[in-house]
Amino acid sequence: MADPKGFLTVRRKEAGNRPLHERIHDFGEVEQTLNSEDRKLQASRCMDCGVPFCHWACPVINIIPEWNDLLHRGDYKRASELLHSTNNFPEFTGRVCPAPCEDACVLTIDKAPVTIRENEAAITEMAFNEAYIKPHLPQRRTGKSVAVIGSGPAGLACAQQLNAAGHLVTVFEKEDAAGGLLRYGIPDFKLNKKIIDRRLNILQAEGIEIQTGKEVGRNIDIRELVESFDAICLTIGAGQPRDLEVEGRHFDGIHFAMDFLRQQNKIVRGEEIEKKSLITAKGKNVVVLGGGDTGSDCAGTAIRQGARSVTQIEILPRPVEVAGKENPNWPFNPQKLKTSTSHEEGCERRWSLSTRRFIGDMQHVTGIELIGTEWQTNDKGQMQMKEIPGTEELLGADLILFAMGFLHPVQEGIISALDLNVNARKNIATNSKFATSHKKVFAAGDARNGASLVVTAIFSGREAAEAINSYLKIFSYSK
Repeated sequence: MADPKGFLTVRRKEAGNRPLHERIHDFGEVEQTLNSEDRKLQASRCMDCGVPFCHWACPVINIIPEWNDLLHRGDYKRASELLHSTNNFPEFTGRVCPAPCEDACVLTIDKAPVTIRENEAAITEMAFNEAYIKPHLPQRRTGKSVAVIGSGPAGLACAQQLNAAGHLVTVFEKEDAAGGLLRYGIPDFKLNKKIIDRRLNILQAEGIEIQTGKEVGRNIDIRELVESFDAICLTIGAGQPRDLEVEGRHFDGIHFAMDFLRQQNKIVRGEEIEKKSLITAKGKNVVVLGGGDTGSDCAGTAIRQGARSVTQIEILPRPVEVAGKENPNWPFNPQKLKTSTSHEEGCERRWSLSTRRFIGDMQHVTGIELIGTEWQTNDKGQMQMKEIPGTEELLGADLILFAMGFLHPVQEGIISALDLNVNARKNIATNSKFATSHKKVFAAGDARNGASLVVTAIFSGREAAEAINSYLKIFSYSK
């Protein structure tokens, strides 16, 4: 521990964000960076606790106190190596992770946790700048081949781990570029896509083959892949969005969030969208249904497109508002109001409202009818919603975006073709070894667990790779 009194002498200092009046006019990353000396001081605040709750709360089990100490000492190379020992892509999580580690940090008791997420990003950026992060080719090849279907964080983590074990890995991605929702779901103002390309170059140099524009189940037969490869890992995500079948659903101007976000990310990438297919918020009153991160991303994107107004609607009650980094449920994940940079840019937020119907004129949506809700706990401890009569209201809207989460992986295509077992929530059913009902097919990430965090997907991909590696060894011995 480099500075045992750092947490007493150094105040928490965040990198901060670009000025609001500047950032709303472009899609550049909002978050700024601290200089190296300030960053080392922030790392010195880590207490090296007897019980590192940050380590316990991290979905990839990052060894946080140790790499904070190395950062404070300026040893970026060893810090990066330790960081990568548990997390394949700290440059992603250092930008988009909600940082449950910080909520669990002992210093959260004093409302000033260590800047763990920012420290992680700083270590990784310095490691890239100094060329500490470079391709590592496996020492030997096993001759076994694995197909990974989907190139999101779970798929890429799984592919890298299997490749490191010496297997020949091919990643199949339906889009024109790899990255999954990292590429086409998260806005550039949170994650610049050059960050993804930089990592993909490393993975390909290590020997991983990435084929884009290949939608397995549509233009590639999954059964042929099962015959061609020794193992398959499905990391296809939970791509089925939650819909809202109420009166007026058919009106133009009502879209799923991912269609809206994906299109804007493609525009930022330099692609042209046909006018008839363009989803734009420019000059419109936008209503976003769903109060989570995806809804926030829609709000920030709509603001940058020049929306007249943006309102985010949540059916659940308003969470508890607490000061700063306070966590009333320490060290557990807090149920508190979270305000994103997009909310600060001009988004009105409303809670406890349910959608009754959509209103339209000449086949285009013009508004939404809402009603107030209250939530009560039943005898089983479950929350139940009840509409409040007399609270109906009309809200004008030219563009409505569904950001109400995802239900499960798309059932048509791969799942139906292989007749895979699914669980009650229609996620791909697996055993503890990530194996599906098909002996050569495994599943990881949101397709197995349901929609979750990037960091959780990375961990799932790593665990699946370990299980597949064990399977291939057994398979090899039996031959």
